[in-house]
Amino acid sequence: MTPAAASSLIQERFAVNATVTGTELGVILPVARWGEFAAFAKGTLSCTYFNWLTAVDWKEQGLEVLARVEDLGAPLVVTMRTRLDPGATHCATLTGVFRGAGWMERECYDMFGVVFDGHPDLRRILLGDDWEGYPLRKDYAVDTPHAPYR
Repeated sequence: MTPAAASSLIQERFAVNATVTGTELGVILPVARWGEFAAFAKGTLSCTYFNWLTAVDWKEQGLEVLARVEDLGAPLVVTMRTRLDPGATHCATLTGVFRGAGWMERECYDMFGVVFDGHPDLRRILLGDDWEGYPLRKDYAVDTPHAPYR
């Protein structure tokens, strides 16, 4: 599928515009449609490769969750984005669609405090269970009593 055709399908199904840059699509989604779009990208757009997932802390504007999925057989890459409301930390898990999302969602939880609802094993993956706070958030105290690495 071409990026232009994928963009048209996304507009038709989700009523959002996808930005097209070469073979890459960028899609900004409402948080309520995050999981639905992931299933659409895998089933309809054939984006079966889950590349990565992360978050960005925009301070007062809230957290943004991003994921990149690809169709390795065609030149199609989709970067999904959703913005959580200020103070909100919940987002649907993608583990039911992409098994590879599991560890990356755990890392995002560990570093940013994003709770992926429905995740089968959401717990810290990099830091100890006694760690307080989320180191990649802008409100994280740099003068933490814990050493950054143990």
